[in-house]
Amino acid sequence: MSAWENRVLIITSASGIGAVTARLAAQEGAQILIATADEAVGMELVAETGAVLWAGDLARANSAESILSQCLAKFGRVDALFNVAGLSGRRYGDGPVHECTDEGWDTTITQNLKVTFQMCRAVVSRMLQQAGDEHGIRGSILNTSSVLTDAPEPAHFATHAYAAAKGGVTAMTRAMAAYYAPHKVRVNAVAPGMVRTAASVAAQALPEVNQLIEDRQPLAGGMVDAEDVARAALFLLGPDSRYVTGEVLAVDAGWKISPAYRPAQEKPA
Repeated sequence: MSAWENRVLIITSASGIGAVTARLAAQEGAQILIATADEAVGMELVAETGAVLWAGDLARANSAESILSQCLAKFGRVDALFNVAGLSGRRYGDGPVHECTDEGWDTTITQNLKVTFQMCRAVVSRMLQQAGDEHGIRGSILNTSSVLTDAPEPAHFATHAYAAAKGGVTAMTRAMAAYYAPHKVRVNAVAPGMVRTAASVAAQALPEVNQLIEDRQPLAGGMVDAEDVARAALFLLGPDSRYVTGEVLAVDAGWKISPAYRPAQEKPA
């Protein structure tokens, strides 16, 4: 029997890493609610995985409470939350601080940090009320940070509102983990490097960016596959990591420890 059998998981995305996570979790027997603003994509994923769909603007007031209410009405509890929704604010005006617009800042902070906070607030409040599992754990929350919070890249990824939002996610994750550990609720984060998704298509089309990513992510020799992040996410969300909390796991193929340029190494004699 899978460790995920009949465990209830909320995922706040129907594309990219969120979609792959939903597929893997469904294969393991999880009961899933997908929350997304893209109803058409959400319906396709629901048809594929058997998940329940909540469609709407996640940033709207009371959306988090509505998502939780639908989950409880269908499944009666929530064992895990994967906060994966987010966006690049570049098209709204995100960039270096001296160029970042108010719209770029506000949109990026809202979609990446505020939505995560609102979902955490609603779900952890419920987790505190429910009985623990066979290990006494009441629930697990996984937030999505970014490798750019610890290893910025000024030439091609100078989006400072995004860095601030993801840095806020990391700080909130650790603060929550410390506070809720005595209450048997775990809180971790995953910090992906550059991932091969529909959202990264524009970056993939630029030869200089591809070269940068090849240098910074030597284990993959380029972009990381969404499935690799999804598998790490399921580990941190599920009972196999039952005593792990307050961690920020980088799935970055070596980005944080690799320079932007690596001179060719001499062949050993």
